[in-house]
Amino acid sequence: MDLKSLRDEALEETARFFSDKQGFLPDQDSDEWEDEYRRQFALAKARQEAAQRSGSPVRTDAAAAAAKAASAPRPDDGPALSGPPGEARWAVALRADRLKQIQDDDVRSWLLRSWTASKSWVETRELSAAAFRRRVEAQYAEHRRHAEEQAATAAAEQQAKADAASAIARQIEAAGITVEGLIDLVDVSPRVKAAPMRTKLAELVVEDRRLRIFETTNAAVLLVIESGAAGRNEYGIERDDGLVSDLKLFAQAVLL
Repeated sequence: MDLKSLRDEALEETARFFSDKQGFLPDQDSDEWEDEYRRQFALAKARQEAAQRSGSPVRTDAAAAAAKAASAPRPDDGPALSGPPGEARWAVALRADRLKQIQDDDVRSWLLRSWTASKSWVETRELSAAAFRRRVEAQYAEHRRHAEEQAATAAAEQQAKADAASAIARQIEAAGITVEGLIDLVDVSPRVKAAPMRTKLAELVVEDRRLRIFETTNAAVLLVIESGAAGRNEYGIERDDGLVSDLKLFAQAVLL
């Protein structure tokens, strides 16, 4: 005998009994609920035992869950709700009724996206329509406040980034730094023995030349890895503080 399917069926039938008879559900910890649940459990058990005696196939948990999902009332505009199958079936019906009480399309859409747990809807079972709207409107107002704060923060960060990029662009323009000029400086720098790379300073690309320039374990040496039509080449150049400063400023502009 499948106890899990019995419990789910009893829970579902108990919810349906009170919903049809009274129009609302008592608390699940109440004696009224417990008495009806026990009655429905006994009925479900008797049905399952009768099916076994008659040789009718008893559905597995998976098959029972699939059958319940197929028969459950699901509004077209609502996603599946999490929670026990019986509670989820009940919550879907509650959701369909509650959504009719909300006139604002934005609030309805937010509810469908945010209230995805069966428990959220079941907890509204004893609220009047007015009380339900007040609860939802308060939560939606809080959601909007957070969204507006996040949007303002993102806009401020974007503006700060744009201001920083503009400041660096002005510095580069004032210093007359160009990618072609930087490559010319690399080309005229004295060649020295290469050293193991450390931090990347910049990447310079002009036509078919691509130069990646690194600081190295030797403070007096920069490493250049160049690739292009002639292939790949690695070599060291003497470190020049002015060149390093210009490379770092150029790299900042590229990152921003």
